[in-house]
Amino acid sequence: MKVPKHLCMCALLLLAASIAAAAPDEDKVRDELTKAFPATTFTSVARTPVPGLYEVWMNDTVAFVSDRDVRYLLFGRLFDTRTMQDLTAPKLARAQSAPVTRPAPAEGPNDDTSLALDSRFLADALVTQHGNGRRRLVVFSDPACPYCKRLEPELAKVDDVTIHTIVVPFQGETLPLGVVCAAEPAKAWHALMLDNDPSLLGTPTGCNHPLERNLALAQKVGVRGTPTLFFADGSRIAGYVSAAQIEARLSSVAAEKKP
Repeated sequence: MKVPKHLCMCALLLLAASIAAAAPDEDKVRDELTKAFPATTFTSVARTPVPGLYEVWMNDTVAFVSDRDVRYLLFGRLFDTRTMQDLTAPKLARAQSAPVTRPAPAEGPNDDTSLALDSRFLADALVTQHGNGRRRLVVFSDPACPYCKRLEPELAKVDDVTIHTIVVPFQGETLPLGVVCAAEPAKAWHALMLDNDPSLLGTPTGCNHPLERNLALAQKVGVRGTPTLFFADGSRIAGYVSAAQIEARLSSVAAEKKP
């Protein structure tokens, strides 16, 4: 069946109009975000399949925001329960493999991502050594974060690495306080995250905990979501990754260090 030319032209005009109408909404959300968070660089704003919900990128970090109120940013992933597909995972993988453009650090250490691997700032970290521990990895993690919980079994598979876990209360203080106020915080962490066993958690009463210091460090190095992994070269991965991906990055960093 041959479609009249004037109908094709009308369809093209309608499509062009709909595309043109979509952009202002995204620009409006970006403008509102920029006003609300002037210190943050928003590299991309895009519609999601959910009406009124926008996907917001800050270099390699993704969040979601409502077009009704940009005050609240939701960090996580968008999952289609009909197709059982993680809609965010492929985009995260592309963002993490691409070169990240970041503003030049100001004088002094506050904006230097190498802070995350500086031993002066790891005194409050939970330390786990696998094998000879010759490689180093810093992980900002929240025990209330489901992707952090998924990450722990992957970390357990990686050999010859020392993992410094910095506990941050991005999703509330109850579980983080239970961990850092435990008699043996590292054991309490692994029991909770690997075995779903909260029996070793402590109570905050009289606890001189490091959560405020951990939050300050997260802010200094630009961590906005958990989990976030830092490697010895200062590079990072935001979000859940497999043991194979972690191993590949650790091996790559080690190879770069060789003369």
